[in-house]
Amino acid sequence: MAFIRKKERSRERFSLLLLDLEEYYFEQHTAYHMTGSGSPAALPNRHNRGSLKICSKSVIFEPDDVNRPILKIPLKDCKQIEALEENESNPFKETKPACILMETKQVFLIKESNAVSPYKYERGERNVVFQLDIPRKTEDVVQTLLQLHRASRLDKLGDQTAMIAANLQSRLARTSFDKNSFRSVSENPHMDCEAEMVSPLVTNPGHVCITDDNLYFQPLNSYPDSVVQIGLRSIRRIYKRRHGLRPLGLEVFCTENDLCSDIYLKFYNTKDRDELYYYIATFLENHITEQTAESYMLLWQRGHISNYQYLLHLNNLADRSVNDLSQYPVFPWVISDYSSPQLDLLNPASFRDLSKPVGALNTERLERLLERYRDMPEPRFMYGSHYSSPGYVLFYLVRVAPEHMLCLQNGRYDHADRMFNSVGETWKNCLEGGTDFKELIPEFYGTDFSFLKNLLGLNLGRRQGGGQVGDVELPPWASDADDFLQKMSAALESQHVSEHLHEWIDLIFGYKQKGSEAVAAHNVFHPLTYEGIIDCDSIEDPDQKIAMLTQILEFGQTPRQLFTTPHPQRITPRFHNVSSGTSLSTSPNELSPVSPSMESFEDLTEESKKLAWSNMNKLALQSSHKIHKEAVTGIAVTLNGASIFSTSQDSTLKMFSKEGSALQRSVSFSNMALSSCVMLPEDKTVVCSSWDNNLYFYSIAYGRRQDTLMGHDDAVSQVCWRDNQLYTASWDSTVKVWKCMAADISSNKRTQFEPLAELEHEAGVNTIALSPAGTLLASGTKEGTLSVWDLASFSLLHQLSCHSGKIHQVAFSPDSRNILSVGEDSCLKVTDVQTGMLLSTVHAEDEQRCFCWDGNFVLSGGQSGSLLVWDLLSSKVIHKIPAHSGPITCIWMNEQCSSVITGGEDKQIMFWKHQY
Repeated sequence: MAFIRKKERSRERFSLLLLDLEEYYFEQHTAYHMTGSGSPAALPNRHNRGSLKICSKSVIFEPDDVNRPILKIPLKDCKQIEALEENESNPFKETKPACILMETKQVFLIKESNAVSPYKYERGERNVVFQLDIPRKTEDVVQTLLQLHRASRLDKLGDQTAMIAANLQSRLARTSFDKNSFRSVSENPHMDCEAEMVSPLVTNPGHVCITDDNLYFQPLNSYPDSVVQIGLRSIRRIYKRRHGLRPLGLEVFCTENDLCSDIYLKFYNTKDRDELYYYIATFLENHITEQTAESYMLLWQRGHISNYQYLLHLNNLADRSVNDLSQYPVFPWVISDYSSPQLDLLNPASFRDLSKPVGALNTERLERLLERYRDMPEPRFMYGSHYSSPGYVLFYLVRVAPEHMLCLQNGRYDHADRMFNSVGETWKNCLEGGTDFKELIPEFYGTDFSFLKNLLGLNLGRRQGGGQVGDVELPPWASDADDFLQKMSAALESQHVSEHLHEWIDLIFGYKQKGSEAVAAHNVFHPLTYEGIIDCDSIEDPDQKIAMLTQILEFGQTPRQLFTTPHPQRITPRFHNVSSGTSLSTSPNELSPVSPSMESFEDLTEESKKLAWSNMNKLALQSSHKIHKEAVTGIAVTLNGASIFSTSQDSTLKMFSKEGSALQRSVSFSNMALSSCVMLPEDKTVVCSSWDNNLYFYSIAYGRRQDTLMGHDDAVSQVCWRDNQLYTASWDSTVKVWKCMAADISSNKRTQFEPLAELEHEAGVNTIALSPAGTLLASGTKEGTLSVWDLASFSLLHQLSCHSGKIHQVAFSPDSRNILSVGEDSCLKVTDVQTGMLLSTVHAEDEQRCFCWDGNFVLSGGQSGSLLVWDLLSSKVIHKIPAHSGPITCIWMNEQCSSVITGGEDKQIMFWKHQY
């Protein structure tokens, strides 16, 4: 399981889980448990030799004989603790302490016969005597026990905690990190401080030291090892964590996808945590790329990571850790059918509604909860229990983590009928129970099925029907535990879940987590579960503070909110091959909506594009031509690629022959700059936009201006064409849509320009782009606003302040899911079309002016004059190609993505080709 450490200490019975919650293990001594008369004069029984552990709230004795039980004596149950002296007959010898006497009313017997089982109790007043192997330490140990005993007997919990904390800090202050533990004598320490190593339900105090090569943790008690060492070069991920609702945690991973981290540290102040974090982060900058929720979203949207991996990453970013059971990673129930003999993953009825929290899946139960909610005084909540808590996590994992369950529940298992006995019963109770709204954990979609089987042979009790609690009962459609996990995983990665998972993310990590959206989605939990609602540091009463913190940790916590706008849907393929582990009657080929030949042709075209983009670093200059007197502003090319038209701020339209490498025509329409050009169908007409507020239609066949459209009150910045509709953008703050027939224009007839729409903006429009299907239009203004318009209704879908300064260019991805924009702020920004949400921001070294992209990779030109190849998923430039001697102002790329033409302020056009 995730938090069961790989290094099993099979022969060591003691663990920190034998301590109470929030208890510390300070020191250990070799000792003998004195039996028989209990007199100090009695000889120690060698079979009762063992290790005496001094803890902040108890004393634990672990016998060397594994068949004997571990003894745990709570200090609060002790009436008296004292040192018993030896009776020396020699008057010249100094009397010295020899044994430790503990007069107690209760002793816990744990792991008798080395079996993990509920703790046994021996009640009634008794004396327990220990003799240390090194007698001279007896007095010191007794004094320590007396101090801890006084703390345990204080009336107020806050006073107890403060006294124990003072003892701990005193121990830490008297010790320091042992630099003899360094791997190399040449290591230079950067910082060292006190911290606690965190694992589920327990913490272990000690010293942290970081050098130029390694991160070290040295436990105060040398348990389980004298030092933990992690090489900085092996670190792949680090996360700041909330621990106990305070920003004190740091978790370090040396793997990319493992649930379990290599170390989780809790610091005593945020300053130490942040200093260590930034030191490691600075070291990692040169080795790995830091991923954000937005970058992982892009990877997931495009299918580069699975649903399972994406949910793991979101949990990590939202402070969920397998080392903190109150913030354990949360996964959704996705299947709703646990009774059919076959699982049909093509039937939507087989799946849970991911747009609703578990508590809202049953309409009748929801109505009862809402009725109570409406009558409830503020602060109101709909659900009295959370979807994730330590109890729920161990409910699922008790068969592999029995000691954690015993630790959480004071040495007892839950009642047999309340155990995780059946997947179907648990799902049914989550649907119908009045207080059960729990989700699942990652293990249900992993590969280790041990949590479903009682492989340890635990005695978990008998149910009311008389049956012994054993393995978990699986649905009829699962042949065994391994098959169950395979089908659960197939369901999580299925087409249906992929299309709806964003709805569940909105509830757990997104904009429906809090506020009015949460109320509308029936997703309101107890206020104590939300980050920032309670500031524990502001509570002055120590008892009230501890009680509040305990309640919060045991109740469970809502993840940190990652998204505040609707999460975009995943880009899913037209047909989906369901895992062979599922029971399906329809073959994937029967689902294809296109003929095999058409599919092959499309695949071939896509493959050629992928090949071109994957080799964009091999783009080589074929020729360059200085044909203008000012900056080039637009490029249009005939279908056969023979003739290239370019516009410029010198007010001319130029026609260049690629084959002859010669300028063939030069046309001037006015004395004002031309800003863009577009080729109409059949290569008969070029439309140019001008700063003189007009659009000019140039006939290639007749070699003259054919028509003029006086369409705007300020400069026309860009023109687009599709399906007999002309789209013009202007600095007069409008985009206008005109109906005009391409056939009329090319036939030299009088053209009728019928205005269809005027899309108003609050600033001058600098650039526009049409979606590949021609159903959407994106516009970017001089003030940095990006707008998305529905061309069927000419209505505004989304508008966001995207850039600080002018937007130079916008363009849709080939699948129309995203829009890329570049601006004066030297940023490349990706926006989700469906939600209008800004997905990612990439900072460039210099201002980028123009680009082409395939949804993942970008070829851009900027102020430096170089062409840059970007990988948006890693947010990095992967290749730089020297090009123009000044800023690049426009880029044209053919449909196959194999030929590129660029224009720049150096008045040149350049021809580029891949060199494989």
